[in-house]
Amino acid sequence: MTTLVFGHKSPDTDSTGSPIIWAWYLNEIEGHPAEPVLLGEPSSEAAFMLQRWGLDKPRILSDLEAGQKVVIVDTNNPAELPDTINDADIRAIIDHHKLVGGLETRGPIEITVRPLACTATLMHELMGDAAARMPEAIKGAMLSCILSDTLEFRSPTTTPADKALAEELAADLGVSIPGYAAEMFAAKSDVSAFSDAELLRMDSKEYEVGGKSFRVSVLETTSPETVLARKDGLVAAMPAVAAEDGVDQVLLFIVDILREEATMLVPNDLTRQVAEKSFATVCGDADTVVLPGVMSRKKQIIPNLTL
Repeated sequence: MTTLVFGHKSPDTDSTGSPIIWAWYLNEIEGHPAEPVLLGEPSSEAAFMLQRWGLDKPRILSDLEAGQKVVIVDTNNPAELPDTINDADIRAIIDHHKLVGGLETRGPIEITVRPLACTATLMHELMGDAAARMPEAIKGAMLSCILSDTLEFRSPTTTPADKALAEELAADLGVSIPGYAAEMFAAKSDVSAFSDAELLRMDSKEYEVGGKSFRVSVLETTSPETVLARKDGLVAAMPAVAAEDGVDQVLLFIVDILREEATMLVPNDLTRQVAEKSFATVCGDADTVVLPGVMSRKKQIIPNLTL
């Protein structure tokens, strides 16, 4: 049986590229039939990566059959996976996020969770000497994943291992990191084709804090003014997205990659309470608040959320 390799819903660059990378490894190095799949449409930056390196867009998984062999990458959170994930035959988990709990396996499996900025970096470590056999397109995907997750090394999640590997891959590929990262971030910043609801779900994760459930959404951009120009529409879409997704509130953080800060929308008392208690700030009557130095959901937003 072919093993399906996939990441989380609302696939960003890492959750699009890492399934491709690991499916290549299983097929070409381990000799095990594997297929990368997605749990939704890739982000604009992920789509750019696929086009730039001539990679086929993985098919979008519509139904996960009971007993299907799967490898889960870039998440271990059941809320970010198919509803029937525990009916599948989970063979491995490769991730760089905190453990959430709730996944069930049919037997002992390989689980690798390391404090790196990017799943692709972890995969390179797992490959060992076999990493030297990666073709150009797989190296390009790996470089893209690292630059995306580290925001070109600006994110506080960046480790020396992530940076060293990105520099090695870029040298191998003859790619300028600043130039290529600028192309990636330009693609990431072009959100004109997405509805307000799609933007709120584009790069988001569900978390519970103090008895309240939140969809924590992050939009990383080099053009924050373009997103903020749509503030009224985004705020208006929040209640419907929250209701449809079964959460109490959507929290939206617009990360300015170049200024290294985040703007959080605070349209109501609940979001204002979250902002003030979580980030030691005062919102007043404003419907946005700037959070200097905040770049990472994983390291700076989620760990600080409180009510």
